[in-house]
Amino acid sequence: MNKLILRISLWTLLAAFLGGAWVYGFVAQHMNDPVNLTASNQERVVWTIPKGSNLRQVNRLLSVEEIIFNPKVMSAYATLFSQTEIQAGDYWITEEDTAKSLLLKFNSGDVVRRSITFPEGWSFKQWLSHLSSIDQFQFSDSDESDQLLKMAGMEVANPEGWLFPDTYSYTSTDTVVDILKQAHLKMQSTLSTEWKTRQPNLPYDTPYEALIMASIVEKETGLVGERGQIAGVFVRRLREGMRLQTDPTVIYGMGDEYRGNIRRSDLKALSPYNTYRVNGLPPTPIAMPSAGAIHAALHPEEGSSLYFVARGDGGHYFSDTLEEHNKAVQKYQIDYRKKEYHSSPQ
Repeated sequence: MNKLILRISLWTLLAAFLGGAWVYGFVAQHMNDPVNLTASNQERVVWTIPKGSNLRQVNRLLSVEEIIFNPKVMSAYATLFSQTEIQAGDYWITEEDTAKSLLLKFNSGDVVRRSITFPEGWSFKQWLSHLSSIDQFQFSDSDESDQLLKMAGMEVANPEGWLFPDTYSYTSTDTVVDILKQAHLKMQSTLSTEWKTRQPNLPYDTPYEALIMASIVEKETGLVGERGQIAGVFVRRLREGMRLQTDPTVIYGMGDEYRGNIRRSDLKALSPYNTYRVNGLPPTPIAMPSAGAIHAALHPEEGSSLYFVARGDGGHYFSDTLEEHNKAVQKYQIDYRKKEYHSSPQ
């Protein structure tokens, strides 16, 4: 009797083992089968998992689209191996994918990452315009910018200058606030690092004043090698009590009234940003400065020049005296414009 019971037990265990092996083999085969993208007629597609979705819902939709054929097996496999936690976002599904590789992507959050670039020298208004040009980041006119700033943790009176120009990656679940937060934190970090290593005896009492100077340097020259020289001129003018007399601040103060040219009346207008009329720095930055411009503002080049004028080739001519500067203006601005006028078709 005992031998019979033993035999039955052994056969039962063997049957269970064989059954388990068959089930495991079936599941493993399904999980390693390539996905089907025939219906899409593409080598890869973007699959979106909305926020709040669970794996069972995702598997069912994948089955409806005939990308996988046995959603219950995939769900059972995920439950067995504790892989049911998935992350929202956009995912690439390629011809090389299997149900198993898809599950791993969903578990790890291997989402599609896109990028958005903000050039050096842009204003806050340009940042918002660029963001809103992307469907994902559109916001209604009723959304106040100060509310966006508050949500991004930007406790500043004016956002100008406080966002670091760079390329930022984002996923389908990111928002305008997420981008602004990244850019603000990076600008804070960059400015803090540069402030700690600044040259001594600079005419700035705070990092914010250095940020204002950096924004002016950024707008004055497009040549990386000139930033230190430009900053040096402005620093020496501040030390000597001279007005900065820089066009970019005037243009910024004019706002939408600027039409491509600065008139004499614009230079005479009383504005906090008209550095031909007011002493010292303007009240805020006029653009988002690069790391290079911030470094130049805090490490200006030594020298004796107090003036500079655009040469017309992207660079500037630097002068020590007003007399030399006036001659340079005549050569590079007035004479050059006359030459361009006479050589152009009439």
